[in-house]
Amino acid sequence: MSSKTNTADRAGNSGSRGPATLLLSRYFESLITFGSLAVEFADGTRKRFGEATPELAEVAVRFADERVPREILLDPALGAAEAFMDGRLVIERGDVMGLITLFARNAPWEAGASYTRPSTIKKIANQIAFRGEQLNNAVRSRANVSHHYDIGNDLYRLMLDVEHMQYSCGYWPDDDMTLGEAQEAKLAHIAAKLALEPGQRVLDIGCGWGGMAIFLASRANVHVTGITLSEEQAALARERVAAAGLSDKVSIELVDYRDHADAGAKYDRIVSVGMFEHVGQPQFDGFFRCTGKMLKTDGVMLVHTIGRMGSPGSTDAFTRKYIFPGGYIPALSETLAASEKARLIATDVETWRLHYARTLRAWYANSEAHRDRIVAMYDERFYRMWMFYLAGAAASFENGAMCNYQIQYARHRHALPYTRDYMGAAEKGLLAKG
Repeated sequence: MSSKTNTADRAGNSGSRGPATLLLSRYFESLITFGSLAVEFADGTRKRFGEATPELAEVAVRFADERVPREILLDPALGAAEAFMDGRLVIERGDVMGLITLFARNAPWEAGASYTRPSTIKKIANQIAFRGEQLNNAVRSRANVSHHYDIGNDLYRLMLDVEHMQYSCGYWPDDDMTLGEAQEAKLAHIAAKLALEPGQRVLDIGCGWGGMAIFLASRANVHVTGITLSEEQAALARERVAAAGLSDKVSIELVDYRDHADAGAKYDRIVSVGMFEHVGQPQFDGFFRCTGKMLKTDGVMLVHTIGRMGSPGSTDAFTRKYIFPGGYIPALSETLAASEKARLIATDVETWRLHYARTLRAWYANSEAHRDRIVAMYDERFYRMWMFYLAGAAASFENGAMCNYQIQYARHRHALPYTRDYMGAAEKGLLAKG
């Protein structure tokens, strides 16, 4: 018997096990070489895969019924997620973060591997469904946003930083920063790239709970219009703006960016953080056409988005079904190709590789600390779904194809200084005002 796989049959033997169980065992044997996974199958058979390592916590799971192996084989991410949510994949040692990290570490994107690829039949079905869901007209966009952001502000209060309530990647220049400090550093980093001047009009597309708008108005003395499609976000954002004493400088509107562009609004600066992921692939050209239309000739725009390293792809079935319906993570190539059609100049591009992994782990820890309250607000199945989402997202940034892109745009080549030195100076100044 190899050192990689040790088998101890508690009941039955491998000859009596179903084909899906045998296939999944072989899959685990071939995949897991780093770290250790113990599995108890529905027939009572126990197997251990891989070798223990100090870098990864050992994980033990139990499959409560014989359907679990088949569902995982058909679509690893969705199959494992739904089995975990339904209590049919039970983690008996470790947690879901450890489980997903174990698989991700054994299939890093750099090695060309993947632990989430569905079967060929499932992959075709996913692609068909994905293409159909990508048509994000104004009505569907509002429904998709509501699905994720109107589930209740209280959940996000428990998970996010209390200082700025940012539901996007923090910026971690120092290892010992708190979540709130990392989010403030992100806001200053973005604001510096906007090259703001007092009194300018700024549009915040996808303004969330108002954190960016409040920061820009208070630190840079600009006037901000924040737009969102989430009623829950808009209501709380207005409350937070009023509490900050900035109602004369910040307005929050419940409007689609396309309608706002059609209304003829013009801005000196435009910022979009964590919103481009919701636009949908077929609407990329339209997004940049609308933002280009709203940006003044000497204007500057900053798009901060989750991105896909490598070539364009598609959204997995779990994320589409439970987390971000209609969402799509763009590759840098297709983002720039779309913006070029609107004659926008990409004046600066920055890639964040691991900042979101740290942010997601902080959100995971906050959610774990508030488990009882989240379960009471929703139920156990929702909590497990949410934790699977956060753990899976963290693993995607640590070992998968996900990253963040910050792309600075200008309509005119003379809109910004010749070098990027101004960014660092502005960033320090904005943080010093805190």
